[in-house]
Amino acid sequence: MKVGLQASLSDANLDVAQVSSQRQLAISMSAIAASAGRTAPLNLCLILDHSGSMNGRPMETVKQAALKIVDSLSPGDRLSVVVFDHKAKVLVPNQVIENPVGIKSEISKLKTSGGTCIDEGMRLGIEELAKAKKDTISQAFLLTDGENEHGDNDRCLKLAHLAAEYNLTLNTLGFGDHWNQDILEQIADAGGGALTYIQTPEDALLEFTRLFSRVQSVGLTNAYLLLRMMPGVRLAELKPVAQVVPETVELQPIQEAGQVSVRLGDLMVDSPRVVLANLYASQLPVGRHPLVQVQVRYDDPAQNLESVLSDPVIVEANVVTTFQPAPDPQVQQHVLALGKYRQTQIAEQKLQQGDRAGAATMLQSAAKTALQMGDQTAATVLQENATRLQEGEELSESDRKKTRIVSKTTLQ
Repeated sequence: MKVGLQASLSDANLDVAQVSSQRQLAISMSAIAASAGRTAPLNLCLILDHSGSMNGRPMETVKQAALKIVDSLSPGDRLSVVVFDHKAKVLVPNQVIENPVGIKSEISKLKTSGGTCIDEGMRLGIEELAKAKKDTISQAFLLTDGENEHGDNDRCLKLAHLAAEYNLTLNTLGFGDHWNQDILEQIADAGGGALTYIQTPEDALLEFTRLFSRVQSVGLTNAYLLLRMMPGVRLAELKPVAQVVPETVELQPIQEAGQVSVRLGDLMVDSPRVVLANLYASQLPVGRHPLVQVQVRYDDPAQNLESVLSDPVIVEANVVTTFQPAPDPQVQQHVLALGKYRQTQIAEQKLQQGDRAGAATMLQSAAKTALQMGDQTAATVLQENATRLQEGEELSESDRKKTRIVSKTTLQ
């Protein structure tokens, strides 16, 4: 298993007359398998909310989805199940899948009761995953339908960061319309995973299956993007790096030993992560010049290898006397995706501040950006919500959650 690494500037030409030039650098990274099939075993923990509000159809469909995942695991894979209400307990301790009937029996007997304490479920889930994290692909599915009424959201975020340090990936699934999209998004972003919205009980099986397919495609873990800027080149000071594929996430660069590192987490086979870096280059003489060296450091659990370095890629710019813009269309698409997300974030902030007109304007801008990039689904959702605000209506919890999801992803 190795890394596929490509890097492109938003415009590879620079104007010799410009004292400073700004460019977006799009970096695409994926795992390239030497042979077909996943070679490292999966170490999966289901962290499931079974509070009283999950009673009835919600709990039944979640159990069905969990049972389907048990059936989908491969020989050598590991599973643990943690459940929580206002307390948490280990329903199925971390184990190799040798007795699926027994595991499914425990899941099937699950009943609903009590309130919601997400962080206790996370704590036990991380403990279970940590028991078998060596040479595995360790993933958690955290599902809840409510607010963390008996828990501490700050503790949730600390646990998410701890999971990332342990090379454990946290994916979050919000069920229904009463979960906190801010905290579940932050947990998923910090934990290197995906945020999923299960709008109705009937969607549970589909969304679990979709997320399971994603984790099955993971080939490399604990990946870091390494950027070494040449003299005269720097990152922007404000929000310099963001992931835009498979979902949009603001990333935090770290200075280390003459270079910048950004944690990415897992790399999937044939499904790239794309990161945008906002660069500034000082004035350079005419000719071709290297701007930045790009590299990836990663673990290969199938080969029991850690901190492997990919071959470096040198990104060059062409400084010319007669400048003609030559924008890269694919990089422009990524820039639009980031713009859509940030415009929607501003709209949500304005709505929280009571500025409905400002929120509607920003949602309209985000809808136009979505149209520019061909994301019709997002454009429709964003424009409909802008119209609701302009007509004096309130946005429902479902409207807000749809807005968050379409802002982070491209659904065509």
